[in-house]
Amino acid sequence: QVQLVESGGGSVQAGGSLRLSCAASGHTGGSYCMGWFRQAPGKEREGVAAIDSDGVTTYADSVKGRFTISQDNGKNTLYLQMNSLKPEDTAMYYCAATTNPFCSLARGMFDSWGQGTQVAVSS
Repeated sequence: QVQLVESGGGSVQAGGSLRLSCAASGHTGGSYCMGWFRQAPGKEREGVAAIDSDGVTTYADSVKGRFTISQDNGKNTLYLQMNSLKPEDTAMYYCAATTNPFCSLARGMFDSWGQGTQVAVSS
């Protein structure tokens, strides 16, 4: 498994921006899929964005046009740039990884998870 550590969360007003980072260590070679998930209080964890080892990206409809997932392979780091933030984006955000090359936002396909970083958006 891969070890994942998120950072970059915080509090921001609606319309603001944040950039989340996820540092990966351990087995990071070969084909993979990495993603960002979020979980708000009382709700299920949902997929936000994912990217595979070829750079192909997938986004949830709720964040398309506002969030951008990217990776720096040299630094083994995954990013999530979040713009035009809304109060409904408030959640704990988790980084996840899998060696399954068929990348999607299905939570069950990911087998490595970070501890999460909190994002709070006020109106």
